[in-house]
Amino acid sequence: MSGALTGIRVLDFSWAMAGPYATELLAFLGAEVIKVETSKRPDVTRLTPHPVTKRVFDFDPQPYFIGKNLNKLGVRLDLTHPKGLELAKRLVMICDVVVDNFRPGVMNRLGLGYEAIREIRPDIVMLATSTSGSKGPEAAYAGYAPLFNAVAGLGDLTGYVDGPPTEIRLTTDGASALFNAYAILVALVQRQRTGEGQYIDEASEEAIACLISDSFMDYTMNGKVQKRRGNLDEIMAPHNCYPCAGKDKWISIAVATEAEWQGLCNAMGNPEWCNDEMFADGYSRWKNQAKLDELIGSWSAKHTDYEAMEILQCAGVAAVPSLDAREIFTDPHLAQRKISRTIDHPVMGSWVTLAPPWNLSATPAEITRQAPALGQHNQYVFGELLSITPEEMALLQTEGVFK
Repeated sequence: MSGALTGIRVLDFSWAMAGPYATELLAFLGAEVIKVETSKRPDVTRLTPHPVTKRVFDFDPQPYFIGKNLNKLGVRLDLTHPKGLELAKRLVMICDVVVDNFRPGVMNRLGLGYEAIREIRPDIVMLATSTSGSKGPEAAYAGYAPLFNAVAGLGDLTGYVDGPPTEIRLTTDGASALFNAYAILVALVQRQRTGEGQYIDEASEEAIACLISDSFMDYTMNGKVQKRRGNLDEIMAPHNCYPCAGKDKWISIAVATEAEWQGLCNAMGNPEWCNDEMFADGYSRWKNQAKLDELIGSWSAKHTDYEAMEILQCAGVAAVPSLDAREIFTDPHLAQRKISRTIDHPVMGSWVTLAPPWNLSATPAEITRQAPALGQHNQYVFGELLSITPEEMALLQTEGVFK
């Protein structure tokens, strides 16, 4: 069976994560994604130290790069070389989508801005993703995920009441990438209906700001500036993470109704304090949640996280362990949902990575190709797709076009 985007070709000039993860999602759906790099400026994730060993690998066997570039083709092409630029324009002619996440203005200076490539392919869909978009007083700012998080306001709302704002990194890039992939899909649907391409100018800080839209509405309608509150809720109580038996083990518990509160009390064996006036109704529990959390924590600490989960869920209470990265990949429920795949890398061997985030019946999203080595598919892309002869390829190699 073919993927939903079979027949769509994407020219991917992006690097790091906000761009590459977006194009990987398209590749999972069956698009043919051509990633353009050069040894002078490879994707930065090829050079990022391993998070555990801290070892810096060579260009190809790098975990961060592998995880965000599956299913892609990879070519070496020096865009600063006149012949490299010409080949890039020829690739535009046979592509449906172009993606970059350079600082605004870079693609224009290279001669690959939207107006230039639209002359080559009038119905092209181009997405440029940056910190603040290509226009406005902040357009020239460079930025990575922590900056998206900070300027969007998400960091200021994330953290404990008495603590500082939280620095959020990769998940911010990932959220921006999801917006980017969705925007491209919408543009492709619109092109299918109208025959017209379009330019998508995505500002990552705006994408991340959408995640806290309720806070903007609260300020706009009520004049209220929301503050950090950790795991606490504005209405529900109890609503927190509670200690469990074992080292750094926790369970998240949320109670929304009186029936759920009674279920929690039953699960804990109906201790006497459950009948205290301090906890007589939802508002009383909310006002006294510090004491309530202490009492619930004294019960949960006697059980492992999964034991507490079973007891509480059987009583109709929303409860789930707070998992670390390793536990996410071994959790029975997530394993049954097949959130991970084991792939074989020619250098790193067996490797576990996240699976495509959809289960589609007619057009399955699958991992079909390992992340590319630098320039691995030059022969296919330039030799077959662009019909460049072996002699011409050799000459271009000598001239440094395929640096």
